[in-house]
Amino acid sequence: MGAGKTTVGRQLAKRLGRTFYDSDHEIVARTGVPIPTIFEIEGEDGFRRREAQAITELSSEENIVLATGGGVVLNPENRRRLHDTGWVVYLNVPPALLYERTRHDRNRPLLQVADPLARLEELYAIRDPLYRETAHFVVNGTHLVASGIVQNLLREFNQLGQ
Repeated sequence: MGAGKTTVGRQLAKRLGRTFYDSDHEIVARTGVPIPTIFEIEGEDGFRRREAQAITELSSEENIVLATGGGVVLNPENRRRLHDTGWVVYLNVPPALLYERTRHDRNRPLLQVADPLARLEELYAIRDPLYRETAHFVVNGTHLVASGIVQNLLREFNQLGQ
């Protein structure tokens, strides 16, 4: 949520000559409504079901770069599918920086609370261990710009012979 997954993913896909997908954007395209509307009508559980379906379909594609929504790791099946079918990168960004990046974004339903920073800290505490369990590679996204992260990922990717 604000870590830069979409920005980095797009740049990485371009450099690798692969198709880029963003699971949240795919859900919006399939439903025809923004994510906050899905949350409003179906709640978080409804959104997570749609997300799991998108992950199942997208993770079966080959030679793609996939950016996922921040909560994708909450579902054990999503974690398993992503880990087993691709090379998973965790862009680790601390909650205070995520807050700075997202504080004016009204398109993030989980942050429409009285204290969004506290909410981000709570989400981070829950999600960080799950990201680490799922990822093949962890990137500290605190100080690097997207192009620097992409360079690091390309170097790591090429060392793996992907």
